[in-house]
Amino acid sequence: MGSALPLGEPAPADGMLPDDVRIDTSADFGVYLHVPFCRVRCGYCDFNTYTATELRGAKQEEYADTLLREVSLARDVLAATAPLRPASTVFFGGGTPTLLPAGDLARMLDGTRGAFGLTADAEITIEANPDTVTDAVAAELGASGVTRLSIGMQSTVPHVLAALDRTHEPANVATAVAAARRAGLDVSVDLIYGAPGESLDDWRRSLEVAVGLEPDHISAYALIIEDGTKLARQIRRAEVPAPDDDLQADMYELADQLLGAAGFDWYEVSNWSRGSEHRSRHNLAYWRGSDWWGFGPGAHSHIAGTRFWNVKHPAAYAQRLAAGESPAAGRERPDAASRELEEVLLRTRIREGMPVSELRMAGRHAVAALIADGLIDGGEAVRGRIVLTLRGRLLADAVVRALTT
Repeated sequence: MGSALPLGEPAPADGMLPDDVRIDTSADFGVYLHVPFCRVRCGYCDFNTYTATELRGAKQEEYADTLLREVSLARDVLAATAPLRPASTVFFGGGTPTLLPAGDLARMLDGTRGAFGLTADAEITIEANPDTVTDAVAAELGASGVTRLSIGMQSTVPHVLAALDRTHEPANVATAVAAARRAGLDVSVDLIYGAPGESLDDWRRSLEVAVGLEPDHISAYALIIEDGTKLARQIRRAEVPAPDDDLQADMYELADQLLGAAGFDWYEVSNWSRGSEHRSRHNLAYWRGSDWWGFGPGAHSHIAGTRFWNVKHPAAYAQRLAAGESPAAGRERPDAASRELEEVLLRTRIREGMPVSELRMAGRHAVAALIADGLIDGGEAVRGRIVLTLRGRLLADAVVRALTT
């Protein structure tokens, strides 16, 4: 049911931001809508999600109305602080957003549009399990204003899907992609590599199938073992092997090779797109440190340097909103050192990189050695930007340490 919430100071019951917050109304504003429901819990997942037996007092059929109460509260909070900004991106994540009826998702989007407005070119993404996408669902989502469907493919190899506890039918990925195309939606597919028992040939097969679907965007994430998950327990009991770092590195290099040959450009360590127009603008906003409000149980937000997060369980979330209170459980304002580390950590992950001039002197002095080690692009560094090489993407944490210590 998700990892523990961070430590921080208590958030006020009215949800108001600190008095001295100053919002830059010229900056982009994004909206994240969390749908915490799943049919089954995947063994690797530590997201804040719940199966039907775990809801204990929360009802899926009431969820859209509950979340829209938080949207209304957020509108009042932001309007009391600065002129409202239209959302340039909206992202429905989960969980499995498409477990809700498409009409509920459309109402949530309409409520967001009514509260804040949307920019004329707003990117509106919904994550989907391929088993839940039909022509009717895709058409209704497209008619509501959704522009992009992100389909959880993970793998095309049955034994890899089984190791991840993924229950979708592999053939339904192609069906979902076709339905999204007929509805006029951009399509992204998500992959995971490094599952127990997955070979390099298995991974090649999944990549080739993904490319053959001709999506606009592909995400490929290394499997990370999170504490408290079923998979972590299985590894601890030696029931399955832990991910092999060297094999995962080979898998990443293979992904970059095959995706590049198929016309996909990397723009973030784990993301490739067919041209810049198909990049996930919502996720880029996270990496660039933009403002967003996250709605739903356990959702996190960032507004003008203040971070806050909601109570985790859907029942507690609904109870607070029903009482007219903010669902926020806590908040924090990171100090200068924390902000610097986070900025380097996030901005070096993206292809545009970050300006060398924004590093502290110690970080600037580390640049030459990082070039010599083949971790950052020497030509880009001469032009004043830190941009990772392929080797640097594999060792991104080491680059961040060198630039911040």
